[in-house]
Amino acid sequence: MKQRLREFLIRHAVGGVALAFSGGVDSTLLLHALLRLRAEGLVPALLAYYFQSKLQPTADAAEVTQIASAMEAPLEVISIDPLTDLPNLRSNPVDRCYHCKRLLFSRLTERARARGLYCIMDGTNADDLKMYRPGLQALRELGVVSPLAEAGMSKADVRLLAAEWGLSCATKPSSPCLATRFEYGSKLTDEGLRCVERGEDELRRLFPGAALRLRVHGNLARIELPTSELSRAADLAHSISSALHALGFTYITLDLEGIRSGSMDASLPSPPSSH
Repeated sequence: MKQRLREFLIRHAVGGVALAFSGGVDSTLLLHALLRLRAEGLVPALLAYYFQSKLQPTADAAEVTQIASAMEAPLEVISIDPLTDLPNLRSNPVDRCYHCKRLLFSRLTERARARGLYCIMDGTNADDLKMYRPGLQALRELGVVSPLAEAGMSKADVRLLAAEWGLSCATKPSSPCLATRFEYGSKLTDEGLRCVERGEDELRRLFPGAALRLRVHGNLARIELPTSELSRAADLAHSISSALHALGFTYITLDLEGIRSGSMDASLPSPPSSH
């Protein structure tokens, strides 16, 4: 599998690569792999791009810059406001991800082509292809290539290879767009996004290193944690509820099913599939 990824990258990188870089394990592994190939003279040009927007936690930008600097990787930040550029996104439609990805990667493509980079890559992995990911259609339309998915690498495979290469991100929890914390059809506001961000910061303080989500259902906060943390969460009930009540939530609940990607998709009338 590692050889398959290498061969794919070499085949597509001959004209240089623009990589969408979030600082997560998937894109960090790809950046590391491309840097290795660049050191071998197999990648003539490489530039990582980070999307800075209100849909990402504020602290992510500094972390991404730090990671890229430590890896000695060239990085450009694309500052963008999808909620302003695409006002319909504020209603959080079920195909939100398609329109957002289309906007983001169109901007990235413009910037990359201006620098003579025509191969655009992202960190989609093989697991993503099995889930509701309407943004994948936008990537296909724009010609973005997803090496991890093409190599058949699941999230677990990515983490194993990251650990093998000694990358500190190997156990880093995923951190998808903040809009995924809200019910489809509910209004996305700047205040609501920042409220979720602050709430998750409080939860991380209580559960350091744990993957977690704070899902919003009106004035109710639904907390997703690994099932191994549920009993501890019960012990910390007062601290949790106090922190979230202070953010304006009336009701605080703990999801007994634990953390799971795309849990908001369960509210859709039928099991969705990606475009």
